[in-house]
Amino acid sequence: MKSALLIVDVQEAFNHPKWGERNNPDAEENIKLLLNEWRHRDAEVIFIKHISKNRNSGFHPTHKGSAIKEIVKPLEKEIVITKEVNSAFIGTSLEKYLHDRDIEEVVITGLTTPHCISTTTRMSGNLGFNTYLIEDATAAFGINYKGTYIDAQTIHNISLATLHNEFAIVLTTKELLERL
Repeated sequence: MKSALLIVDVQEAFNHPKWGERNNPDAEENIKLLLNEWRHRDAEVIFIKHISKNRNSGFHPTHKGSAIKEIVKPLEKEIVITKEVNSAFIGTSLEKYLHDRDIEEVVITGLTTPHCISTTTRMSGNLGFNTYLIEDATAAFGINYKGTYIDAQTIHNISLATLHNEFAIVLTTKELLERL
């Protein structure tokens, strides 16, 4: 079965202190391990890049924060698909690109677990792709909700729990690499 590695929104804007506490500081290192494996196998790698229309956003194309982090920088031959919403499938060519290449399996990594990762994972599963979400190749930030602070690890765990066995199989980097 042909698979694609999706690297979603691993962008400099997430380094800004405004995001607050983050879990899983090794997410980018784990993404890099997977990226190296996919490149070694000459398998499909797709980078997803969030672009904001808001000029004040760190994700606006004129801001240095919109750049993909150097640790997982795409090679010239690798595809980068831009999006303006949480899902990598809405308003993009991603679904067509996957179907045109007979890709049935999608491995999802990137930032952040409760936002673009969750939304993309849900849509991938709903669209019928065999979907794997790599829990230690994504991360979350703490969130204030109605006056209550919810820490990053709790947000991450709950996000993964709502996706596992419903929209995707959640694995660690090591578990996925052992399956290859």
